Amino acid sequence: MRERWLEQDRRRAREFDAFVAGAAGRLLHTATLLTGDRATAERLLTAALARTYAGWDRLRGDDPYDLARQELAARYANTAWRRRRPHGGVLDGLTAQERLIVVLRLHEGVPEEQTAAQLGLPADRVRAICLRSVSLLRSSSRTAPGGGPERTERAAGEPVDGGAPGRTAPRAGSGDAGARRRTGGPGGRSARPRPSGSGESGGSRGSGP
Repeated sequence: MRERWLEQDRRRAREFDAFVAGAAGRLLHTATLLTGDRATAERLLTAALARTYAGWDRLRGDDPYDLARQELAARYANTAWRRRRPHGGVLDGLTAQERLIVVLRLHEGVPEEQTAAQLGLPADRVRAICLRSVSLLRSSSRTAPGGGPERTERAAGEPVDGGAPGRTAPRAGSGDAGARRRTGGPGGRSARPRPSGSGESGGSRGSGP
């Protein structure tokens, strides 16, 4: 019996390591868009991955990337919306709620109804916030030196050709959706956080810098 449990632990660890090696890069980029700060994003991602690892055996064929993204968004929302307005990064000027909706809809390509369900908002509210946020980003980029609507939209994940929102083209080392299906997620690093020691400390749980 003990040997069987040990083998299950080893299998789970191998599967999770493969997932993190493929997905952590894109998830870190998503966390950085949310927080505007790399160090805060790393702490947020570490905690989200620890929760993902804890629930690994309950996936039962579901995409672990979706679970990790949900954990990331939930941890960010649980604290950031109660704190001061986040700042920094390409989404500077947006509130925490606006950042989260823009990142989920335009960078991650999460459907409107799914985004609304995760955030506990009506779908038309999510649509209105997303449209208003993109308009604000366009307006801000016109007045920023070296900015421009195309530059801001690309960084936020919005297609600049007028097409439907979706995932951005993968950056170097990030992989694509096909690679995610093969490895468990796009691009990333291989370090596997241990659930017992990966929680954030202090006020770093998903809050903006």
